[in-house]
Amino acid sequence: MSFEKGDVVAERTVHLTRESLVRYAGASGDFNPIHYRDDVAAEVGLPGVLAHGMLTMGIGVNTVAEALGDTARILEYGVRFTRPVIVDPDAGANLSVVATVAVVGDETARIDLTVKHDETTVLGKAQLTVRLAS
Repeated sequence: MSFEKGDVVAERTVHLTRESLVRYAGASGDFNPIHYRDDVAAEVGLPGVLAHGMLTMGIGVNTVAEALGDTARILEYGVRFTRPVIVDPDAGANLSVVATVAVVGDETARIDLTVKHDETTVLGKAQLTVRLAS
């Protein structure tokens, strides 16, 4: 895969359900009830059950990892959590990811992710540094 500034290297939409959150809780060990119980989310002032931040972050990086075909090429990844992803009990939530090449160097490239839920950006400064293929 070659990298040119401005190229979209990967994009996808992932549909999250409450079942997705329970499965992620089991896999990650994060059983905070704000991720699966409406009453607890409401008690702490949240607008609804939230997707795990690390799940959202993982979906973003996995979008690029699949396109690269080699996770060892990912050297660095960071995000800012800017908005929660509210997962409706019936409709769920769609998370869209677009990965765009921002900077190309001699040995690495920076890929910026746009991660949105309902047209709202939920991860800020979501950036990966990847090693260029040799």
